[in-house]
Amino acid sequence: MKVFYIDTSSSYLYAGIAVDKFLVASIKKNFGKDLSKYTISEIAKLFQEASLEPEDIDKIIVVSGPGSFTGIRIGMTFAKIFAWSLKKDITTITSLDAMALVDSDKLVVPIIDARRGFVYASIHEKDKIILKNQYIKLDSLIAYLDNLKKEYLFVTNQDNFDLPSIKYDPDILKIINTYQDKPSINPHLVEPTYLKLTEAEENLRNIHHDN
Repeated sequence: MKVFYIDTSSSYLYAGIAVDKFLVASIKKNFGKDLSKYTISEIAKLFQEASLEPEDIDKIIVVSGPGSFTGIRIGMTFAKIFAWSLKKDITTITSLDAMALVDSDKLVVPIIDARRGFVYASIHEKDKIILKNQYIKLDSLIAYLDNLKKEYLFVTNQDNFDLPSIKYDPDILKIINTYQDKPSINPHLVEPTYLKLTEAEENLRNIHHDN
C-alpha cells in the first residue's frame, strides 16, 4: 500500500510517502509565510525522491487542523483535488492527533497557540485520551493538568510557550502506520477542523444570544 501524508497546519510542511509501511521519502521544513509558495514544488520533489507518480498512491492522509487558517487551506485544497481528480482514498486526522504520537512515560500534551490566552490542546496517556481535542484557556489547561497529579510534557513547534515542552518533530512513518487504515471519506466531505468558531460566527452567535 502506498500512502501519501501531508500536514500544512502550521508554518511547516510535513509530508511523506510510505510504501508497504516503509517511509521512502519525507520532508519536514519551516517555510514561514512562504508555505503556499513552496508546497507544490516540494511535494513534486517528494514524489521524485520516492520514484512514484501521484497515480501510484493508494491513500492520502491529510491533517485538517486546528492551526493556521491559511496553512490548513493549502494542504486541504491540495489533498482534496488530488483525491477527487485521481479517485484516490482520503482520510483526515487532526494536527493534535499527529502531535500526540510521542513515546513518553509522562502525559503527552500537544499544544497550539490560539491567541488571547487560549490554546488548542489535548491530553494523552499512552493509548488513552484523557482530554479530547479542544479550544481551551491555557491557564485552565495547566490547572487541569496539575489536578491530575502526574508528570506531563507539552509538544509544540512554536517558540512562544514558556512551558516544559519538546519540539514537535513528527514521526511521519508512525503517523502513517497509525492512521492508514482509518476509514476513507468522500473528498467533497473533507473539511477543516478549527475547534474554535470564526470571529464572524462568534459575532453572529452573540447577536442571537443577545436577542
